[in-house]
Amino acid sequence: MALNYIWLSFFVISFFVALAKTFIWGDLSVFPAMTEALFEMAKVGASLSLGFIGGMALWLGIMRIGEKGGAVAVLSRLVAPFFSRLFPDVPKDHPAHGSIVMNFSANLLGLDNAATPLGLKAMKELQELNPLKDTASNAQIMFLVLNTSGLTIIPVSVMILRSSPPFNAPNPADIFIPILIATYCSSFVGLLVTSLIQRINLFQGPVLLWLIGMTTFITGTAVYFQSLTQGAMQAQSAVFAALFIFSIIVGFLVLAVMRGINVYEEFVEGAKEGFGVAVKIIPFLVAMLVAVGVFRASGSLDGITDSLKAGVGITRTDDRWVDAVPTALMKPLSGSGARGMASEAMENYGVDSFQGRLACTFQGSTETTFYVLAVYFGSVGIRKTRYALTAGLTADFAGILAAIFVAYAFFG
Repeated sequence: MALNYIWLSFFVISFFVALAKTFIWGDLSVFPAMTEALFEMAKVGASLSLGFIGGMALWLGIMRIGEKGGAVAVLSRLVAPFFSRLFPDVPKDHPAHGSIVMNFSANLLGLDNAATPLGLKAMKELQELNPLKDTASNAQIMFLVLNTSGLTIIPVSVMILRSSPPFNAPNPADIFIPILIATYCSSFVGLLVTSLIQRINLFQGPVLLWLIGMTTFITGTAVYFQSLTQGAMQAQSAVFAALFIFSIIVGFLVLAVMRGINVYEEFVEGAKEGFGVAVKIIPFLVAMLVAVGVFRASGSLDGITDSLKAGVGITRTDDRWVDAVPTALMKPLSGSGARGMASEAMENYGVDSFQGRLACTFQGSTETTFYVLAVYFGSVGIRKTRYALTAGLTADFAGILAAIFVAYAFFG
């Protein structure tokens, strides 16, 4: 229901903003721009959905091999003490645990193309346990909130953006630690809020041990990579991500062969699911993207940031962070839009300016919440999302605040 109101609001607000700009300020370009965005984003939505086919076929095929060979079951047992507390409605040996683990692992390494198919598989498996097929279950909401919080250890895409022409940042990896801290804050708040709503006790021994272990791992990773030179950091992060993904694939194949599984046939059977899922999410993805495109083209987003800057100006405090806020506001709506906003900030203020670095920290510290909810829930026919959007946006807000404070600490 929340997505329904927000989706409607994008169009209504955009329409009245466009009317004001046309008949009061004489801007005759706004309605044509909105119309162009409407059709352009519809094409983008369809193209993105069809573009998922290859990735989905690959990873659903690999996951089927992992399931048949027993590798996914092994991974599930390793994290069972933690996930059994966070997902109490999911049976201990259910295959959803393995898909969730694989999805989180891909997200941690910034492997978006791998994470999405695995996440969609996890949603499908969680839907099998859902008694109300059109309403999000607690397990599905917990999974998506943790997904939209965007926990990432190695922000590969952001570092590539900073190092690419025309920006050519001397040290594109200098936002690595700020992103790591901000995204961890976002994920922790998302977990806390969702656990409070679902009345999950986080003070249970296994949960505390895992949280302490994750915090230690995040801290250790940050300290290690911070000690490296720029070139070493980029090279090692790229190698680590590639090594991880190929280790998973080879490990799945070896275990399956040891069990006498015909890996080729199983891969093909798993890959067949990819096409069906990709086609199914087209209407949900198009619906969200056209609304976001119209909202941006109308100038409504610019109006929000201009008003925010005026309000901060009254307090006579440093308002440089407001210049990077468009990236933060766009990120929950559109990943490509946020990337464009971050590029815009680096172009206008400089790649190593406070605004440019903060925009990149925003880009890497939260996830495209509306996109994820639309695609993941749409893939299994969920229409009533309950408190998923509220919890997801709360996590995003925490990540945004953390990014601002961390940016002032590192680059202020």
